[in-house]
Amino acid sequence: MQISVLKSDWQLPTPRRAHPGDAGLDLYARAPAVIESGERAVVGTGVAVAVPEGYAGLVVPRSGLAARYGIGVVNSPGLIDSGYRGEVKVILVNHGRERYAVARGDRIAQLVVLAVATTLEVIEVEELGDLGDAARGNGGFGSTGR
Repeated sequence: MQISVLKSDWQLPTPRRAHPGDAGLDLYARAPAVIESGERAVVGTGVAVAVPEGYAGLVVPRSGLAARYGIGVVNSPGLIDSGYRGEVKVILVNHGRERYAVARGDRIAQLVVLAVATTLEVIEVEELGDLGDAARGNGGFGSTGR
């Protein structure tokens, strides 16, 4: 499979995997930004992508930024539908206690491309079937234990 990338900033690296076999392609900040504690910022990546039909792009946080600085992606994962052709932007949030400065060229998120069920048919029903002993029911958050 191939994914087409249109760069609006040729000085930034093309999205790529840090290591062979990695699931995500690193996305880079097009411009610097300062994110105060508890605040968020929309950061452009300088790329647009053509996600193939039957697939979706998911913009996910980088675990290192989250662990070290409390930086995440607000709407994680961000969804890039196959028909979208605009610049990929990342909504970063600072959950840490200190201000965080994003420098131009920093790796700020990852793009993961996954197959999706595009032939899914929605059927309205009166009730949902039971899965027997495997049924979870409607217990909700935390209903399966700790």
